[in-house]
Amino acid sequence: MIAINYGKDITKTTFDTLIASDIKTYLKQGMKVAIKPNLVKPDIASNGATTHPEVIEGIIQFLKENGIQNISIIENSAVGYCTKQAYKVCGYETLNKKYNVPLIDLKDDKCVTLNHDGIDIKIFQKALDADFLINVPVLKGHSQTRLTCCLKNLKGCIPQDEMKRFHTLGLHKPIAALNVLLKTGYCVVDSICGDLSFEEGGTPVEANRIITGQNPFLVDSYCAQLIGYKPQEIEYFSYGKKYGLGELYSQDTKIVELNSDCKPLASVNSNRTADKYRSLIKEDSACSVCFAALIHAMHRSGGNFSKGKKVCIGQGFRGKSSDCLGIGNCTKGFNSFIKGCPPKAADILSFFES
Repeated sequence: MIAINYGKDITKTTFDTLIASDIKTYLKQGMKVAIKPNLVKPDIASNGATTHPEVIEGIIQFLKENGIQNISIIENSAVGYCTKQAYKVCGYETLNKKYNVPLIDLKDDKCVTLNHDGIDIKIFQKALDADFLINVPVLKGHSQTRLTCCLKNLKGCIPQDEMKRFHTLGLHKPIAALNVLLKTGYCVVDSICGDLSFEEGGTPVEANRIITGQNPFLVDSYCAQLIGYKPQEIEYFSYGKKYGLGELYSQDTKIVELNSDCKPLASVNSNRTADKYRSLIKEDSACSVCFAALIHAMHRSGGNFSKGKKVCIGQGFRGKSSDCLGIGNCTKGFNSFIKGCPPKAADILSFFES
């Protein structure tokens, strides 16, 4: 079952969506509930990258009304960003004060190493210890995986060095394996104004929509189609199917829709900005933050950037030399490269211009 609601009062829209959903089937008194938003970076939600605090507030109100008191918010921001700063900038300190819900920086937590399909993955203990994990991603496009939603949002429950290692493993397979090892209790997708091209925001698209469902694999496959992708275009879905994460969205999926008169006037599809530049990029185990910065810079340059040269990015270029243009410290052996881990999109743009 997937429940969808539309509205501009984000807290109420979230609360009402949960009432219409089947989440009560899975809640039990005395549960230790952890809420995992997407605070990839310190940035306000209206820019399209981070989970609105109002969505989290609606979840907290719903849980408390249903007798759940042991609630925490957990997160570990992306490589190069500070989680505590993200909590502050994204407006989560207000939730802490208003509802006495602790904001946990998982970076301060210890890890447990678990294995699935030959992949060892370090996972933060507090994420594993929760009786019920509520996964609250932003529905966004992604420069490498095309979609980032429920399944990929669990990367915030692993250390930043592990995030980097996921890219050396191909990203898709470890994302699916992580979701086998760390179970989501329920999904609440923030589809208010996600950026449908970049995971770090900047070009938000207003949809005023909340999507809920118990199975992250089902919810993700539904959300992929909302922004214009077929399931076969999302590579980690194939691993999810292999690992038994669930069924893909189909015409048989039960959909409960509220306030359909508040829908956007047209369907919202990704503009696939990243796809326009793939033929110009040699990518080998690049981290998402670095890759996204590159795509931002290429987009901002108006196509005038490489002067016929290929652009190389990723950990696979460490220790190598080339006449191609290098992006990030991993390409420091190149004749021409921009330093940084990750470099800023503005610096990459200046690098192109020079």
